[in-house]
Amino acid sequence: MKVRLVDIAHARSGDKGDTANVGVIAMRTAWYPILERELTTERVATHFRGMITGPVERYALPNLDALNFLLHGALGGGGTLSLKTDAQGKVFSTALLRMVLDVPDEEGRTLGLPRGGQ
Repeated sequence: MKVRLVDIAHARSGDKGDTANVGVIAMRTAWYPILERELTTERVATHFRGMITGPVERYALPNLDALNFLLHGALGGGGTLSLKTDAQGKVFSTALLRMVLDVPDEEGRTLGLPRGGQ
């Protein structure tokens, strides 16, 4: 089953110099394991290919049902140095929420996941 990340999680992002910080929070505790399994550093780096020049770091916050990502080399040098439209990294969360996840049908039905994606 295809599931849009935006249908199962909230996200917020901002800047830390030349690094965008993206927090992803599951809408339901039962959905957090899907985020933890599907949102790997490799998958997030692939999603942002061409937008970031450095590595992706991931920090799990299971007590908050959340993951935090640091996207290095994302802001063209940072807010005070960059001419990028989004020099503070505010839209990286929106961009990540566009990701579509493949979840086994039975797991999706059991957890009550909304169907979505393409």
